[in-house]
Amino acid sequence: MTAYYHLLKRTTDTNHNTLTTTAHYQSTPDTQGAWNDHEQHIAPVTGVICHEMEHYHPHDHMRIGRISIDILGVIPLGEITIATTTIRGGRTIELIESTVSANGRNYVIAKAWRMLTSDSSEVQGLEDDNITHPDTLPATHALSRWDGGFIGTLTTRAESSNQSETGLVWVTTGIDMVAEEQSSDFVKLMSMVDIANGIAPRIAPTDDSWIYPNLDLQIHMHRLPQGQWLGIESIQQIGEDGIGLTSAILHDIQGVFGRSEQILTVRKIDKDS
Repeated sequence: MTAYYHLLKRTTDTNHNTLTTTAHYQSTPDTQGAWNDHEQHIAPVTGVICHEMEHYHPHDHMRIGRISIDILGVIPLGEITIATTTIRGGRTIELIESTVSANGRNYVIAKAWRMLTSDSSEVQGLEDDNITHPDTLPATHALSRWDGGFIGTLTTRAESSNQSETGLVWVTTGIDMVAEEQSSDFVKLMSMVDIANGIAPRIAPTDDSWIYPNLDLQIHMHRLPQGQWLGIESIQQIGEDGIGLTSAILHDIQGVFGRSEQILTVRKIDKDS
């Protein structure tokens, strides 16, 4: 099976009782982004970050509840380095950070809160409705309007082929995150959340006079996702001063597990300049 990344090497260092893991990866063409031919899509980058966070000094009875990703620049195809360390340790909450760099420059800073798990079934309450199971829906070409190697690895299902109306799609991938390593459901589903910005765009992808990339990705999860299918119920809003927001309710085959937000920089392209 093909993969988005090949692990080149991973080292671990301890300095002043702080553990830092540094992993070197080689990206494959399947990570290629939609805006530029030479960039990596932030979706698989998110997945490989989560892969590193998942393996970084794991604790029993703690899990990631929030992931916050800031995108500092266009991530080039090729070799990247991910350094993961602890920002704030603790027995009930812990903040870890992963920094993605290449060619001597930082491109992504990701932080995740690990949180103590306990039995809260006595007070459990959910408000978001479940959506139609992907097994009952037809295959669509909901993302075919977008270019890039990563988008080409995805399979989608939806009630309507016109996602500008519904903003709802199920998506899965048959590609492993890291070659010769098992991808967890958490890693696989996190690797697809970023495409929420392209599911129900207000500006058609065919309109090349505008761009609206996201500068961040925030994911909050009230439980860990399960299975191979990610359901994204997305809405995009654009303000009048060049800033937009894409919000999504996130589903797996069991139901709703969280939400995501992406802040957008909306810019008109001057083709004559």
